[in-house]
Formats: sequence, structure tokens, C-alpha cells
Amino acid sequence: MSVLPSTSVCGGSPAPVVRARALHVVPDAAALPTVVGAGLRVPTLHGDTAYANLDHAASTPALETVRAAVDRALETYSSVHRGAGFASRLTSAWYEQARAEVAAFVGARDDDSVIFTRTTTDSWALLSKALPSRTTVFVFGTEHHSTLLPWGRFRTVRLPVPQTVEDAHALLEDALADHPSRHRLVVLTAASNVTGEVWPVERFAALAHDHGARIAVDAAQLSAHRRIDLAGWDADYVAFSGHKTYAPYGAGVLAGRSDWLDAGNPYLLGGGATRSVTEEGTTWATGPARHEGGSPNVIGAIALAAACATVSRHREAIEAHETQLLERLTAGLDGVPGVEVLSIFGEDHDRVGVVAFTIDGWDSSLVSQVLSVEHGIGVRDGKFCAHLLVDELLEDPWGERSGTAVRASIGLGSTLEGVDRLVSAVAGLVEHGPTASWTLTDSGWALDGADPRDVEVERPW
Repeated sequence: MSVLPSTSVCGGSPAPVVRARALHVVPDAAALPTVVGAGLRVPTLHGDTAYANLDHAASTPALETVRAAVDRALETYSSVHRGAGFASRLTSAWYEQARAEVAAFVGARDDDSVIFTRTTTDSWALLSKALPSRTTVFVFGTEHHSTLLPWGRFRTVRLPVPQTVEDAHALLEDALADHPSRHRLVVLTAASNVTGEVWPVERFAALAHDHGARIAVDAAQLSAHRRIDLAGWDADYVAFSGHKTYAPYGAGVLAGRSDWLDAGNPYLLGGGATRSVTEEGTTWATGPARHEGGSPNVIGAIALAAACATVSRHREAIEAHETQLLERLTAGLDGVPGVEVLSIFGEDHDRVGVVAFTIDGWDSSLVSQVLSVEHGIGVRDGKFCAHLLVDELLEDPWGERSGTAVRASIGLGSTLEGVDRLVSAVAGLVEHGPTASWTLTDSGWALDGADPRDVEVERPW
């Protein structure tokens, strides 16, 4: 092991950091990584059954490799950048090595900052506070609320939901031309959390730069499915979340250009974010430490790094698995009368494994309850924190809102059997209706009789 100087201290001499040797294990890249809880069985009206996890867009399960990394890190868990003891030195080393692993995962440039946050939402809140004064922000109505809202009402130019990629390009080009200012930022999703459709990030990055603007990319729905490439996209910032990347341990990332981040006010005022504090004033740190005040979530960072490393090693196998499941899912739903799959750019547009749909005559919240209680299937219903987009996609020609949709989203916790079960359950619902009796109450749809999911489960602590 070698010793490196620490980059962040809170008084006293800099504490050295231990660099632990990597374990050179050659994985089977063709094999799919295993998720924790893959054998979960859930109660239904018809008895216990294997859980069909089709809710990955909300949160992904942890990978077994992530659990193993967390278990190992906990054995020597200690303070980060603060102590001279061996456990602290080792923990500090792993924390910074986790940052390097994540930097490689997002394709960061050598001079980019990689800041650990809690979530994508937290990342955008941090960036919004670091923007130069009077920055104008451009954002489409297609975005998740965490990407749509944090910039402030009076400096945000909100663009409508486009009909095509060409339409989106034209809308943004016109907006950039109509709103000249010294500092401008385009905020764009890489993959929609409603439809799964993938945006051509490189094209919009080029457009932004042609007009002297920067671009920030929401990769929350892309990170588990496709490669993030900050440098290759020529994007300026990217954010994503661990809980959507098989590392649900409370860590997220903001990565990108350092100048705005080093010039902005620290996100969290406190220990670690300072270089010195005197009666005359405070000198703040630069680099990631500036925005990571307080004791960091080192276990979350290690978990996220382990997930990034695993996903990177098995990327081809993951993409092949998801392509097979997505084709099965979309083809199956296409064969069910009354089912409409939502789309921004058209059904042939490239998408990751996220499919939102409606069923004529059926309330989406009832559909999701029936799928859970009668079939052991986990999906999501609602507007998915993207109200403007869902309202636009569900608006009928007479201007009436159709409400909400059902979202099925696939990942490493999904199987062909689970996809087939979903399609069969939707077809059966359309043809025969639910097998149980349901009543709409003030708090939603309620099963008439005992709900099999209301079981006593011992607390995990």
C-alpha cells in the first residue's frame, strides 16, 4: 500500500490517505449481475408467487456486488479525511477511489469535478445555487420535476413538449436566439422517466455551445441502462442517482466543469468545506470538498462505485437482457386491445426499458393495484413527477385530461416470465375484468375484503 496526501482536513496537519491495492479479478462479462432479493416471493389473492419487479425506474434493487462491497467497507468504517488511524486512512482512500471510479463511469474529463450528493434532485439543487448571477436556464416541459423546478421561476425559460427531435431542436434554437445573456444553461434529460425515450444529447450539446451556452444532462434514467459519456457528449454537467443504478445507499453524483462550482457558494456550510476559519473570515475549499461539507456518506459512495464498476463490466450483457425484455413487453402490450403506449417522438424512437401505458376505460391506479394484489407484479401509476409531460401526452382532441398512466420499467431484477405475466394480466383485465371486487374510496382503490399484502413482517432492526 502507498500513502498519498489528503485533499481535505478540518484543522491540524493533513492526514495521509492509504491507497489499497485493487483486487484483479477477471469477471464473466457475459453473465448478468445478480441483484439482492432476486428470489423474493410476495403474497397475492391466489397465494405466494415470485415477485415480478417492473418498477426499476423508481428505484433499483442493490447488486450482490454492492452488498459485498458495503459489508467489507463496514469492517473498517471510520471518519473520512479527518483521522490518522489506519481505519480512517483506509476509509478515506476508498472514498476517493470511489470518486475516481464514478468519474470513469460518467466519462469525466481530467479537470471535471465529481461531487457526491444524495440524489439527482440534490445534484440539481447544488448546481442551481452555484450558477453565476443572472444565468438563464432553458428546460423542456418533458423533464422530471427535479430537473424542471430548481432553477427559479424568473430565470427559467420553459419550452413546450416537442413533437419530434427536429421540433425540439428548433424550439431550443429559437429560445437561445431570443434570450441572449452572458451565462446560459440548457438542462436536458438523457432518457425520459415516463417513456424511456433517449434524447440525442450530443446534438443538443452542440447546439447549446454554438450559442455560447452550457448544457446539464439528467442521466437518472440512463445510468443503469446505457453508457454516460460526459466528454464524448461534450456536455458540461451530468447528474444521476445511486438508487436508480443498483446502489440504494443514499448517494448521487454531480459531475462537470469546475469553474462555476468553485466560484459558487458552498452547498453545505461546515467542516470539510473550509480551508481556514478566522475571526476575519472564512476561506472556502475548492474542488469537490467545497460542496461536501460535513461527514460524507462514504458507504453510499463506495456502494455507488461498486455498482458503477459492475455495470461497466457487464454492460453488453445488461443491454442484451434489457433489449430482449423490452421487445417482449412492447410487442405484448401492442397485442392487447385498448392499450396505448405513451411516446414523445413516436413508437419507433430508441428507448431504454421504461414503458408508460393506458388502458381504455380503466383507471391506472386500479390497474396497478390489480397487478399487485392479483398477480404479484410491481409497477407504478400516476404522473411520475413529470406532470407537464404526462398531461400533454394524455390530452385528448377536446382538451380534456385523461389523468394518469401505468409505468412498467425493466432492469436486472426483471425476467421474461415477469414480463409475460404482466402482458397476460393486462390482457385478462381487458377481457374479463379483475377477479376481486374493488371500491374507490377517498384514499384510492380498496380491495373488498382482506388485502393479502397486509401481513405482519418482522422489522429488519
